[in-house]
Amino acid sequence: MASKVYLLRETTPEAVVRAYDALGISLPGKVAVKIHSGEQGNTNFMRPEFWKPMVDKVDGTVVECNTAYGDKFGGVRDNTESHLRLLREHGWTDAFDVDLMDAEGPDLRWEIPDGRVLKSNLVGKNIVNYDSMLVLAHFKGHPMGGYGGALKQLSIGCASRAGKALIHSGGASDDNIGAWDVHADSVRFPEAMADAAASVVRHFGGNIAYVNAMINLSVDCDCVIHPEAPCMGDVGVLASLDPVAIDQACMDLVMNSDDPGRDHFMERVNSRNGIHTIEAAADLGIGSREYELIEL
Repeated sequence: MASKVYLLRETTPEAVVRAYDALGISLPGKVAVKIHSGEQGNTNFMRPEFWKPMVDKVDGTVVECNTAYGDKFGGVRDNTESHLRLLREHGWTDAFDVDLMDAEGPDLRWEIPDGRVLKSNLVGKNIVNYDSMLVLAHFKGHPMGGYGGALKQLSIGCASRAGKALIHSGGASDDNIGAWDVHADSVRFPEAMADAAASVVRHFGGNIAYVNAMINLSVDCDCVIHPEAPCMGDVGVLASLDPVAIDQACMDLVMNSDDPGRDHFMERVNSRNGIHTIEAAADLGIGSREYELIEL
């Protein structure tokens, strides 16, 4: 059966709430709201004020995890002290309760028996303090994964620092330096992301929802210090209970667009085999590439 994906062509905080309301779900208990805090120097990330009405609606706690950059790419989110400082500088801690889930170890290891590349995923231990999750994703490009959306938020986004290294290396290393020495190829990396995403989806069961904001569509992720300017115009806000369907719908909206920046965006996606993340996640059974797009 095709999954429902709701679309509003507006790109406002109120549109985010309306898209979520269309899902007809009430996330139970303590809600983790996964966002991207935005790297220091990044100009494209979604600001706290954009997400605030939605986070307030579910009375959620904003959650993040440290990165695995080491000295490879710069940035300040690869250790707890400087990441917390950046969260303050970007306004997250002023607007919300914030939980850096892997600030203190040990990490949790979740098994993935059917994983194509990873047989386990390392996540920040605080994730088990939540009953449900709302994934708020900025849909855009990515320098390694081709694109970033709901599946990236579930996988790299919820992985601890060591978990991110494990994903990037295709299971070869959970060390943040070693991972970059053996970075997985354009098949193993997207499959590792899908494996990791599956572990998070399965943990929360049906108590998870997704919103993708197709705004500031740069070929670069919010983790890039000096990203390219957006190459496409804003598209809208989408919501779904299916992470595969919502990312596929976003991709289709880009591919079917007549925006002059479409080809540049898709070159980034295709050159990194980005759509394979969606394919692999569907094969793992955590969602469907078949969807019904319902424009509100």
